[in-house]
Amino acid sequence: MKKYVLFFLISAGIVSCDVRRKDKVADGMASMAEMAAMDSTTVQIIDTAYNFGTATEGEKVSYNFRFKNSGDKPLIVTNAHASCGCTVPEKPEKPVMPGETSFIKVVFNSQGKVGHNEKTITVISNANPAFPPLILRGDITAKK
Repeated sequence: MKKYVLFFLISAGIVSCDVRRKDKVADGMASMAEMAAMDSTTVQIIDTAYNFGTATEGEKVSYNFRFKNSGDKPLIVTNAHASCGCTVPEKPEKPVMPGETSFIKVVFNSQGKVGHNEKTITVISNANPAFPPLILRGDITAKK
């Protein structure tokens, strides 16, 4: 019985100390970073901020933040999200080919947002350097 317990403990120790697995994980992460760098492109941001001025509470303000793929690979926007739920960005669904211009459409619902508002839109893509934060700002007046 003691031999079986000893055999089990030695086997468990050998299996749990598999150093090669850690090397493979590290190599996999390095190759993913290399692939991302190879597939990256550059982007020229045409609009980084928009001031919509003054709107009345309840109005929906929309704006298209324009950008151009200035690189030589397709630009893929994987995600766009805003700093609050009252602002909804819409990203391009298809890759933006080199030389093409596209936009991130943003709709801000001003209901319950009386006063000065500044919303930040974060865009995730394969652009290097990354998209800067996009800013939508303005003032909301109460309904009369």
